[in-house]
Amino acid sequence: MADTALVLGGGGPIGGAWLVGVLAGLAEAGIDPGAADVVIGTSAGAVFGSRLASGVSPAELYERQLSGADAIRLPVTLGQTARFMWAALGSRDPERSVARLGRTALSARTGPESQVFDTIGPLLGDVRDWPAREVRITAVDALTGEVEAFDARSGVTLLEAVAASCAVPVVWPPVTVAGRRWLDGGCRSTANLQLARGCRRVVAVAPIPRAVGPHPSAARQAAELSGDGSRVVLLSPDRAARRAMGRDMTDDTRRPAAARAGRAQGVALAASVAEVWHG
Repeated sequence: MADTALVLGGGGPIGGAWLVGVLAGLAEAGIDPGAADVVIGTSAGAVFGSRLASGVSPAELYERQLSGADAIRLPVTLGQTARFMWAALGSRDPERSVARLGRTALSARTGPESQVFDTIGPLLGDVRDWPAREVRITAVDALTGEVEAFDARSGVTLLEAVAASCAVPVVWPPVTVAGRRWLDGGCRSTANLQLARGCRRVVAVAPIPRAVGPHPSAARQAAELSGDGSRVVLLSPDRAARRAMGRDMTDDTRRPAAARAGRAQGVALAASVAEVWHG
């Protein structure tokens, strides 16, 4: 089993910027997050985790957030937000909640699936092949609600896996990969820490601590991993970072501020992370 796992959660353009800032802050403090034995990425975390595992430095990813590169144009209407919330919050049962969300996503009038690939492709930059380091990319089956972890052995391309992980329900259509339709990997868990089970040391960066609906929070999943014997540190936005990020996780104008807040938090928490990462 892998000794160290880096878990990177979803959070849209703004959450992704904060996440990149945290990675840059940790790297500045002497912690190499790209040295993890396994990288587990969900949605925005799938994008940046793939690039990190492919050798792109946290510093480069951070500077691109400050410069305005890697922009994600994701206009979300009030109607789309309302429909998503109606589906996700329509049941207190996790299985029924994700089933409602899947049905809603499959019936929603959105653009073509190519729109997802056309948006995600440039975000991966030159990274197209699965990295040599183990990477697991999460997505949720739109019909069954099951969480899948794509990797280099899954028979799908890295772009297909990341696009599936980023297919925000109602906003983008479910993405067809390997003959199945897939939703954003954060629909049931924004970070999917459960996929790090068996790893001795786990560092998780979760821009959004819990998914919409009756699903386990990242904190609860971290506690379960700790109960299984893993050493776990979970990073999520502090008060200053939440102010910098704002409420609209698609507001591209906030990316630089979110990235800077993440960097500051990464530097501030580096000592606690080092206890786990280097322990």
